[in-house]
Amino acid sequence: MTVRDGQPPSALCAWVVLLLLVVSGEPYRTPYDQEQDQNRDRDSETTDLRTDPRTNTRVYHRDVSEVRGKDCRRCCDPGEQPPPHYSNPHYPQHYPQYQAVPQINITILKGEKGDSGQRGPYGKSGKSGQSGPRGPNGIRGTKGSIGTPGEPCKAQYAAFSVGRKKAIHSNDYYQTLVFDTELVNLYGHFNMFTGKFYCYVPGIYYFSLNVHTWNQKETYVHVMHNEREVVILYAQPSDRSIMQSQSLMLELEREDQVWVRLFKGERENAIFSDDFDTYVTFNGYLIKPKSEG
Repeated sequence: MTVRDGQPPSALCAWVVLLLLVVSGEPYRTPYDQEQDQNRDRDSETTDLRTDPRTNTRVYHRDVSEVRGKDCRRCCDPGEQPPPHYSNPHYPQHYPQYQAVPQINITILKGEKGDSGQRGPYGKSGKSGQSGPRGPNGIRGTKGSIGTPGEPCKAQYAAFSVGRKKAIHSNDYYQTLVFDTELVNLYGHFNMFTGKFYCYVPGIYYFSLNVHTWNQKETYVHVMHNEREVVILYAQPSDRSIMQSQSLMLELEREDQVWVRLFKGERENAIFSDDFDTYVTFNGYLIKPKSEG
C-alpha cells in the first residue's frame, strides 16, 4: 500500500474499518422496543389491508369480535381479570387489599348503670388568693325611722370668789389659807372648809389672788396646783402696808386642786386683815371647757 495525500497506511485502514461498522451495524434495541414490535406484528395479523374502489386507497380493517373484546374496562374492580397486556412482567401490578371488619353493636354490650359510690374525703384547702377589686356600690337603702330626741345642750360653767377677814401669821409648818367669806361659789366647786378649789369641768381656768401686807413684816405665799408650787406672791418688809396681787391661767383635769399656802416661819411672815373688812380675796373661773376642743 502506498502513501496517498501524505497519510500513512495505518490511518487509511482505520477509516475503512469505521465505514464497514456504520454500514453493516444495527441499532441497539431495548427489551421494551422488542415488545412493542411484537405487539405491532400481532395487530398486523388481525388487520386486513383492503383497497377502497371509490377512492383507490388502502383501508385497514380489524376483526370486530377482537375489537369488542378489547374495549376499555376498569382494572381495579374486585373479581375481574386484568387485560392480557397487564400480565407482562415489565408492568408492575397493584391490586387493593380488602379486609373484612366485623361490626359490633355497642348498645348490646353496654350493661346497666351501677350504684353511686361513697363520697370521698375532702381535699386540703388551697392557698388564699389575692384580694379582688372593690365591687360597685350597692343600692341605697330605705330611710330609717326617726330616733328619740336627745338631751338639750348643756353649757358648762365653773366660777368662785372667796374672801378672808382675819389676819394670819406664819408658824413652824406650812399653812393652807382658809377663807371665811363666800362671795361666789357656782355649783359648790370651792370647798370652804378645806380652802381648796376642786375641778369638776376640765378645761382652762383663770385665777387671781389679792392680799394686804403687814408693815415691818414679810408677806410670802404660793398658789398651789395639787402639790406643786405654781406662782409666788411676795412683799418685802416696809414701813407701810400695801395691797399685793398675783394672777395666772391653768389647764386643769378633773379632780385637780388649786389652793393658797402660807410659807412656814423661818422669818416673820404675815397677812394683814381685821374683823370688819375683807382684805384677802381668791378668785377663779372657767374660760374654755376641754370638751369644746
